[in-house]
Parts: sequence; structure tokens; C-alpha cells
Amino acid sequence: MTRAFSPYFDPEFDSLSERIHGPPCRVTFDNESLEDCTIVKIDCVKKQGQLLEVVQVLTEVNLTISKGYISSDAGWFMDVFHVKDENGKKVSDQRVINYIQQAIGSNRGAASKITTQTSKLFDTDLHGELTAIEMTATDRPGLFSEISAALADLHCNIVEAHAWSHNARLACVAYISDQSSDTRIDDHRLAAIKHHLNTILRASITPENTSPASPQYKDVKSTGLIGAGGSEGTMTTVERRLHQLLLSVQDFDVPPVYPPGISLGMESDGDQEGEKASVLIENCGEKGYSIVTVQCKDRRRLMFDTVCTLADMQYVISHASVDSHGGYAFQEYFVRKIDGGALSTESEKQHAMKCLEAAVERRVCEGIRLELCANNRVGLLSDITRVLRENGLVVLRADLATKMDKCVDITFYVRDVFGNNVDMELVKSMKREMGLIDLAVKNEKVVKPESPPAVKPRFSIGDIFKSQMERLSHSLVTYM
Repeated sequence: MTRAFSPYFDPEFDSLSERIHGPPCRVTFDNESLEDCTIVKIDCVKKQGQLLEVVQVLTEVNLTISKGYISSDAGWFMDVFHVKDENGKKVSDQRVINYIQQAIGSNRGAASKITTQTSKLFDTDLHGELTAIEMTATDRPGLFSEISAALADLHCNIVEAHAWSHNARLACVAYISDQSSDTRIDDHRLAAIKHHLNTILRASITPENTSPASPQYKDVKSTGLIGAGGSEGTMTTVERRLHQLLLSVQDFDVPPVYPPGISLGMESDGDQEGEKASVLIENCGEKGYSIVTVQCKDRRRLMFDTVCTLADMQYVISHASVDSHGGYAFQEYFVRKIDGGALSTESEKQHAMKCLEAAVERRVCEGIRLELCANNRVGLLSDITRVLRENGLVVLRADLATKMDKCVDITFYVRDVFGNNVDMELVKSMKREMGLIDLAVKNEKVVKPESPPAVKPRFSIGDIFKSQMERLSHSLVTYM
């Protein structure tokens, strides 16, 4: 009699992954409890950087966070967010819901692709292999135009480009390819490109700032595709990198001195001064937390900017509460340093406060927004920025993205080099000069809120912590 054997499978094998990594992350959506927004609840095992990952996913699909409660005690991570879509309505698109559930609840690489304004940075099938370059420097009028012209002269095709200017520092991330073959640039040629760009970045209005030892100076760097290996290249990954680059050149400090009359968006009149972010840090000795409070005008992607900066400063967020009302945002973060301690010295607190103020301000541009669309070609960005420079306009932010049909969308935030309002007649003149390029103008000056927020009553640090934890607990119990 022949015996038949079959492999033995331990019945516990199916749950092995859960026993090693913990139970799967649960992401639920509630469109019934509130009239004007969707409640998103996330429950999972706590891990380093979890909050940043969640906020980044919500930001990628253009959701606005109006309220949020975060707690990560006892190794468990619990979030409750009140969110709206980019039209200010509840989240009803099932594709967006599926993407968020897959991106947060599993490997982000397995998440479904959604084509939104910010979810997809580039398409590697369309552009082939690209070379990513990062640049930081002391900003000056016309610098971005000089960089664009140099890349065109070096026969580089700019497929993607994103640049931020803040406190007279410029950070730029660009994706380039060879003009003739539309492929990755070889190392020998890349070295020549970096040398040429470094020569441009070293030039400065004040000679003392040209030294490589100056904190305002930074070499051009070539990197792999941002997001490659861990996640797809998305707008939020690039924006986080821009935050890191500006932080590395200390854009939170007083900018260098420029000739009288030159403005790079640094001056603040009386109204703007009242709109600056208010950041306060206090210690809760009983629990070993530092309580970081941020209060400022509300805007899109605000929580992403503050959470990014706290993570980049190596602070771990254990609890948080965010709220927005009447055009103002109020955020509280209970943080520790990565070694487990609170911010112990006054210098640490001052440094963190300045970094958070800079993070809030980087995305705020006083001026007008120019939206352009044209067929992509080598030298297009150089030609457009030359027109802006010759008409006395300073680029505060720039975003360029090539679409599937080889058209390119470009967005500039610009202002007059002397800090004056941009003349609309000047814009019409530039439009005629640009020819076939479609150009639209949007005034980006934010409408002031109706009234300032009420002053928060002052308690002892222990009372603040106790009140905050009671609110967190009550909110979590209510929405779970």
C-alpha cells in the first residue's frame, strides 16, 4: 500500500505577519456624522514617522485638514481628522478613499495611482530616466532665470522644476534629461553641468557671501529620483525636500543685506507683521513633553509644513490637536526629542520656534500668480524667465511639470523687484511678448480673516496637559 504525503502548513502561518508587525492599519471614512466634512480615523501600531506619512498621504490628494486629534500612547497610534476635498466638500470619490486606505494601510507602492494636481510628479514611462539636481544659494533678482538659461545652454531638457525663495535663500529641485536623447545625463557631462551651475550660484551681491564656508552657500547636488525606492515621486516628497534644503541654508535667520530698494519678499508692512505665525514652546516637566503651539492664518497644506519641520528637526510627536476657525489655525504638538527628552535649553526652544515660523512662511507669497501652458521645448523656461527678469519681476516660487501630451504647465509666484504691486498693464505687455504661450493671472493676496482669534486663557503647564489629554481622549472615544 502506497502512502501519500503532503506538506504540513502551520495554521498560525497566516497570522505570522500580523504577529511580527502588529495588526493591519485600519482607515475608516465617516460621511454621516458631520454635515460639512468627512471624518477619517486611523488606528495602527505606532512607528516612527507615522503622523508625517498620514498627513503626507492626505495632502497628496488635496484634502484640507480642518481639525485633527492625534495620540500615540502605549505603542498604539490613533488619528481623527476632519477633512474636505479641494472643492470644500466631503470626500465622496471612491478612488480617493481607496488610495488613502491602501497608501496608509499597506505598502504605499501598492496604492492605486490617482491623477490629481499634486499626486503625480513625473511619469518615468513618458520621460525615461531623469537626473535630479538640487540647488541652494543666496537668492538675488534674476537668479532662477540664470539657472534656467545655463541649463538650456548646456543642452539640458528641464522636465520638472520646483523652486522656493524665502528670506533671500533659494532652493530648487529640477529633473533634467539629455536634449538629444531624452535620457539620463552621464557622469562626465553631469560634472561639467554642476561646475557651471556652481559658478552661477557663487555670484552674489555682497562679496562676503561668496565663500563656500558661508551658511548661505551650498553646492549643486545630483541625486537619484526623489521618492525612488521608497515611494513614487510625488509633489509632497519634493516639497518636503525643499523644506529640508531651505532649513539647511538657515533661511530662518536674518537675510543678508541687499542694496536699498531691492526686495525679495522679505519686508513686512504693518498688516503683514500682524499675520506672522506665533510659535510658543513650553515644557511639561511632569510628563517630559515640550508643548509646541503654532497659531497663524489658516491655509492649505499648513499641517504638512509644520509636521515636516518637526520631523526634520528630529522631534517625535506623541500627541497633537489642530483646529481652524474664522481663517485662523491653531496647532498644539506634544513633542520629545528623538532621544526621549524635552527641549531643555532656551536656545533649543528659540531655534525650534524660528524654524517653525520659517516653515509656515515659506509657502506664503505676496504677489501675483502666473499660470502658463505651452508646448515643451528646450529653452522654454529660460525664455519665459528672461521676460520676467527684463520686466523687473522677482520669482518667489516656481513649479514646472510636463504632461503626457508634451505640454508643460508652469506656475510662477512673482512680485516687483522693488516690492511694489505688479502692474497689470505690464502683464499684458509680457503676454504679447510671449506669443503663443497661454498665460493666466491670479492675485494670490489672501483675504484677511474677519477678526483675530480670542486670546487663549493661561493655565499652569500641568493644567494645559491635563486639559489637552482629556480633549484627545474624549474625541477619540466619540469618533471610534
